[in-house]
Parts: sequence; C-alpha cells; structure tokens
Amino acid sequence: MKRVGIDSLSFYVPSLFVSIEQLAAERNIEFAKLNKGLGLNKMAFPDRNEDAASFAANALFDLIEQNDINPTEIGRVYLGTESSLDGSKPTCTYAIEAVEYKLKDKYGERCFKNCDVLDMTFACIGAVDALQNSLDWVRNGSNRKAVVIASDLAKYDLYSTGEYTQGAGAVAMMVTEDPDILSITDNWGVAFNSVGDFFKPRRTFNKLEVLKQTARKLGKEISDDEAMELCNNDNSTFWSDPNAYFELYKDEPVYDGPYSNECYQDRINEALSHFKSQKDINVIEDWQHLVFHLPYAFQGRRMIVKNWVEWLKESYAIQELYEEIGKPDESELSAWYKTASKSKLYRSFVEMKIADGEKASSEIGNMYTASIFMSLLSILNKSFDDQIDITGNTIGFFSYGSGSKSKIFEGTIQENWKKKIEKSQLFQTLDSRSEIDIQSYEMLHKNQLNEPISKIDGIQLSSIGKEAAKLGLREYM
Repeated sequence: MKRVGIDSLSFYVPSLFVSIEQLAAERNIEFAKLNKGLGLNKMAFPDRNEDAASFAANALFDLIEQNDINPTEIGRVYLGTESSLDGSKPTCTYAIEAVEYKLKDKYGERCFKNCDVLDMTFACIGAVDALQNSLDWVRNGSNRKAVVIASDLAKYDLYSTGEYTQGAGAVAMMVTEDPDILSITDNWGVAFNSVGDFFKPRRTFNKLEVLKQTARKLGKEISDDEAMELCNNDNSTFWSDPNAYFELYKDEPVYDGPYSNECYQDRINEALSHFKSQKDINVIEDWQHLVFHLPYAFQGRRMIVKNWVEWLKESYAIQELYEEIGKPDESELSAWYKTASKSKLYRSFVEMKIADGEKASSEIGNMYTASIFMSLLSILNKSFDDQIDITGNTIGFFSYGSGSKSKIFEGTIQENWKKKIEKSQLFQTLDSRSEIDIQSYEMLHKNQLNEPISKIDGIQLSSIGKEAAKLGLREYM
C-alpha cells in the first residue's frame, strides 16, 4: 500500500490577541473558570483588514516559501472553512489569486492555472473532509501533490457564553506520497446525524417593519402604505430593492452549547466504533497522542472521560482506577465520572497523550476547521522545542463538525518530521503578538474601526468593490 500523508505544514495566526484574564474581568467572570476550567489564556482576533481568505493566503504562501515548493506542481488546493466570504465565489479563489500575485516574479503569471481549487464546508470538520478527499486523490495517482488549507474566524456575539472561546487563523498542509511528517492510513471511522446544535442561518427582516421602526426612532408613525410609497420612490439600491425582506448573514452562530457537547460525544463514539470495525485497536496502548477538534483547549479531555474508563477496561487497567477512587455506584455514576476526571491516573493520561496538543489552543482560541490541525502543530512544535523524538509515534485524530459529523483517523510520525518543523516556530510566533485592550477589541468586533490597528507583514484585504459590477468583490495585496 502506498504511503500518503502530510509532507509539510504552515500556519497563520493574527498578530493581535485579547487577554482572557482582561476579558473575564470586563465580563465579571471568574478567570480561573476560563483558565483552569477551559484552558484559556489568550484569544486571537483579526484586524479590520484580515479575513478567512487572507489567513489562508498567508498560510499557503508560507508553506510554499518555507518548503521551496513549485506551485505549478500542485494539482489541487482544497480549503475547508465555515467563514465563507461569498455565496458563490469560493473563498479559496481569493487566497490563490493573492498568492499568485506574490509569486509571479518567481514562477510567472497564474502559477496555479492548472490547479483544481475548491471550498469544502461542514462546520468545523470541513478541512478534515478536504484532507481525506485529497489523500484519496494522491493515493490513486502518481506523484500527485495537493494542498489542504483550514481557515476560519470563530466569532460569537459580545457578552455571549461563546465569546471567550473565539479565535482565528489558518493551517496549510502539503499532501504527498512518502510524506516527511505524517503518514495517514486509509482507515476512517465516520458518523453523521443531522442536528441543529450550531448553525449560521440567513436571518430575514421585513423591510416595511424595519422602515416603520426607523421612523418610530425619529418620533414619527407611518402606515404600511406610507412605508411602501417611501420605498418605491427611493433611488437607493437598499430601500428600492423589490424583495419584501432584507436578508442578513452574520459570522456569529446560533448554538446550543450543552447540546453541541452531547452531539460531539455521540458522534465521536459512533465514529470510533466504526473505525474499530475496520481495524482492531487499543486506544491507550496503540495511540501515543490523541488530537481533537478543540472549540476550547480542554474540550477533548473533558469529553472523553467515559471513553477513557472503557479504554482502561480494554487494557485490563481499570483496577488501578478503582484502587484510587473506588468502584462506581450505579445510582451516582455522574459524580463518579467527575471524580475519575480529577484522579491522578486520568491527569497522568492527559499529560502524556493530550496536553501537548492543547497548548496552542490555549493561546489562540477556537479556529473551527483549523483547530484540529493546530493541535497537531502544537504537538510537533512542543516535541521539537523540548528535544523529544516522537518518530514512529501514532496519533489518533478525533474530528467533529456541528450539524453533525465526526471522523476518526490515525497517522504515524515520520523520520524527517524535525527537518520540516524546525522552521515552524509556532510558540515563538504566538509570543510575539500584540495585546489589544477590550475597547479596541469590541470596536473591531462591531466593525467600527476605519483603519487597522497594526501593520500586517503579509497578505491583507485591500479593498471591497462598491461599483455595481464589482459590488462586494474583495481584493488582496
């Protein structure tokens, strides 16, 4: 069987961050609940001239430059995102165009001319879908090269329960035969169920009601007929549009946090069962690292306590837990599992197999599609910085996307991983970012700033079209 997988990796994280301690103080939340409970330290937030396309473009450009990749040899670039900028034109096309412009002197005009470019969307699992699809494409050809990018902005309403989990950024991956970083098997556990745990609907507002409410704000009352006449006689494209409703799209989702956690657990359990039906594995013994989709840093460790207990039973190690905390009482199982999650045995398991993958998330926040791959980068960079050789270690990946779907897969660290990671400098980059105060963050969140806060050293949004034929078309430089 041909070995395929991730040959190289790069990332982009906005240079601005919000201190979770400062945000907690501003929102009257105990910092320890967010820091000790959820693992949150900092929250990456984009400047006004950054978005999912610029994140992706910067990650792709760095991938090419750092690894001396000839873009004309790349057969596809697939982007996983739930932060699309257009209902038709793929976000990936904006990123490719910007990178082509940066590379034109070296590789000529339109160096991605013969490349297949696509967005894939399924909440936070879209980039995993893109990876699986690209692995199959590489495996079924000869000397094929694909790039998978995960790029997102996780944005929630101010003062909401999701606000402190926000984050942003992108990860880009080169997928090839005989990869230098991670070889991925063709065993995939999949589980799907259509649910409404998290979604971004098109919100609609009745035009006449909006106009009547606006008039009311100005101290006037108008009838439906008067409102209709005002709209019909208006020359602006806003009020004169014949549609009876305004359609509004927001980055901020509609979500049910506790229900989403249930769905996360259910889909992962089903996907893991499906994976085990293809390959008989013992998670504790066969996987040296566990990587999760992380809406917040400690999500994985909080979601799999019950799984861990079952894995102990499979490994004939459950007695060690019983000796520490006692056997469960069927009438108080919930309390027993909570005690198990605080046991020395579980803390040791987390420290050994999970914690290294959480460290970047603690400093960035939720990256939606990119969070699981940032967790991989976190393990690789932490091991490199600490001079720990993880060659030959196997990683189990637990991915999840609301709506809902989970995919479980595994990969083995290859001999040349250190050569490809030495230029990454993930944690050094995160340490070099600039903190913004809460007032500036809130103004960015509400799109109230006319100028960016910082000078971005890289690709950025330069303009958004205002003329009819280019209305809303984005340009990057």
